[in-house]
Amino acid sequence: MGIADNGASMPEEDATLKAHLHHAFDHQIPNFGSYNLVYATGRAGEGGKYIVGYRRQPMEIIVAPLHAGTLASLEPATAINLTNLSHLAEDRAGGHEVGTTTGRVFRFEVAPETTIDAPPSATSHPETRIHLQQRDDAADFSDFFDEFLTLLDGFGDMEETASE
Repeated sequence: MGIADNGASMPEEDATLKAHLHHAFDHQIPNFGSYNLVYATGRAGEGGKYIVGYRRQPMEIIVAPLHAGTLASLEPATAINLTNLSHLAEDRAGGHEVGTTTGRVFRFEVAPETTIDAPPSATSHPETRIHLQQRDDAADFSDFFDEFLTLLDGFGDMEETASE
């Protein structure tokens, strides 16, 4: 996750916000270092803000909801992998949907750039809007999501072959 200075914030604020967002994810996940992180916003009427962690080995997504006003953890993170995944979907506008076998569904978008209203705990200056630059991370997440979809399609092909 990268945070860039666009003139609306100063470098120390970028570092403070980045540390704040990482903390919201890291303190919940014992092996947090093995995940790539992106900042996501809710879609399809859900709203919300998330830190989404993902890794390729083993293939897994972790969704950590954030409190909109504080950017702190809102509730425990949800791990989604091949043992509890009900579905993955991607829409034409670039949105992602991930569902669990317990019925939990997350709909979100990972934008290459966004502006975040940083709470006082996440910046050295209150009420600062900080520009989050995550172009490379958003592209990598999109590639990861496509790989996960391809993996699931492969399981469907194996089931068809077994039933023939």
